[in-house]
Amino acid sequence: PTKTAALEPATITDQSRRARGTKAKEITRGIIIAFVSSTIDEANRQTRMRMRRSRHCRHFLAAMASASSVAASSAFAPSALTAEPKLRPSSHYHYRFRSPRPAHGPRTRRTPFLLRAIPNDGPISAFLSSPLASADVGSYFDLFRFSGNVPLLSSLALNAVLFFSLRPKLMTMLTPEGFAHSLALGTMLWTALGWRGWTVCVLYLFLGQLVTKVGFEEKEALGIAEGRGGRRGPENVWGSALTGTLCAAAAAQCLKTGGPFLGLASDVWVLGYVASLATKLADTFASEIGKAYGKTTFLITTLKPVPRGTEGAVSLEGTLASVVGGLSLAVYARFAVGLIPSAGGVAVATLAAFLATMVESLIGATLQEKEGFDWMTNEVVNFFNTLIGAAIAMLLGVFALGM
Repeated sequence: PTKTAALEPATITDQSRRARGTKAKEITRGIIIAFVSSTIDEANRQTRMRMRRSRHCRHFLAAMASASSVAASSAFAPSALTAEPKLRPSSHYHYRFRSPRPAHGPRTRRTPFLLRAIPNDGPISAFLSSPLASADVGSYFDLFRFSGNVPLLSSLALNAVLFFSLRPKLMTMLTPEGFAHSLALGTMLWTALGWRGWTVCVLYLFLGQLVTKVGFEEKEALGIAEGRGGRRGPENVWGSALTGTLCAAAAAQCLKTGGPFLGLASDVWVLGYVASLATKLADTFASEIGKAYGKTTFLITTLKPVPRGTEGAVSLEGTLASVVGGLSLAVYARFAVGLIPSAGGVAVATLAAFLATMVESLIGATLQEKEGFDWMTNEVVNFFNTLIGAAIAMLLGVFALGM
């Protein structure tokens, strides 16, 4: 009896604990069942709405076809154009066809709800009413148009979604500051050239990062590897893409005005954009493959053997890799996204990238790390490299391809 009395409080505690656990399970089960049922109900509701819209669309198209046939058969009776087709529409939709639109002009697109909530007299409203930041941010199709400018706010929103969804991967390639500057760059490129120009730059980033990791441990042991583990900062972003951004902006101006900019057509500026990125990718391929696999490296000015990683040094392996890098980006721009109008542009961009890479090696051998040229950093050399590549491609595009 004494033992039983001693065990009674523990038994009561266990029973109450089991009761609480059972009650918690029942509550959790009820919440899950309610959530699942509400999700199923919402999915069914959306399905019914889509079916209803599809049915209405079919009725509307049938009514349009009927009206077109009436108009075609009554070419000599203009009054018949206002006749209403005898077609039974859906339950609560009725379509009427009138001759022309009223005199007050074409129908304007309705402003999105969030923009209607912005005061009309504030700085945000003034920015949204500017030509660059079009208030037409409600059209999803404008984001993926094949050519032409894209609204700035739409580009910013889409790039923000893409960048932050891919942030774990991008942070292995970029520093936090480089991430922010790349977001700004991506927004500008999507605004100017749309998704096609944007993907060319993204391909450059991924291929450049991939080739940087080739033989990275060996290059790091020799002290010739890229700093910060190969991650790009703001100076790398703009040193590599500033020329391309300017070319993209010029091409966008041509598309906006429908004429040339500074005497050059849009295709010429687009070719310069592709060639600038192809030049930087060719330089990256040459540098990283040459450091990793270059058996014999020579100084480009004297052709004397020098250690791998020396500024201005070239090797057979790196030279061949530069051709592959420039060609790969040009081929993608022509055959994957159609940014370059002809196959001749691929040859021009590849040749310009190769020649500019040789000039970059010459600059590195003669000016970089020399007294009085402390300002000639890698980023400045990269800018001149891409500028030379774009200029060569644009000149060849005008005089050799007749653009």
